[in-house]
Amino acid sequence: MATTALLQNVEPLRKGGSALLSAPVVEQSVPQWYAIYTWARHEKYVARQMEERAVDHFLPLYRSWHAWKDRRKQVELALFPSYVFVHISLQMQLRVLQLEGVVRLVTFNGRPAALPEQEIEALRHGLKQKICVEPHPYLTVGRKVRIRRGPLLGTEGILVRWKDSLRVVITLDVLMRSVAVEVDAADVDAVTSY
Repeated sequence: MATTALLQNVEPLRKGGSALLSAPVVEQSVPQWYAIYTWARHEKYVARQMEERAVDHFLPLYRSWHAWKDRRKQVELALFPSYVFVHISLQMQLRVLQLEGVVRLVTFNGRPAALPEQEIEALRHGLKQKICVEPHPYLTVGRKVRIRRGPLLGTEGILVRWKDSLRVVITLDVLMRSVAVEVDAADVDAVTSY
């Protein structure tokens, strides 16, 4: 009974144009890009279901060579494992969440996190142009990394940014000195601490 009275009071406010209550409704009706988290290795299956149901989606793929005992083959893998991007209004989220293989919408503070449209479109455009892409560990400035190629192979240091390039600061504790070495992001791996 109390819920019905509350809804009767809220409904006219939505229609009447209360800025406080009508803003979320407008936001929910505008399609935006969201990330869908899927079961492991089910990205293509989820994307196929979205295709069948005419849901606007994007599954970025890259090609990689895989070797088995008896053969070598080039396969297409998800650039972002366990994620598919979907362009929907929040009113359609239930339709997407009901698909087999979908775990959840990626959220921030309990609300679905919209992705910047220009980033998704730039990635789509780049992949259409056949740029060479492959996954890379997420690295942040200040993180401890290990160099994996070149004359400093295996050396550990702290990742820093200098102008437009990346550098690894290598510290020699015995001498109480450090040196900065310019590196390519593809030449370093994050050091995992246990």
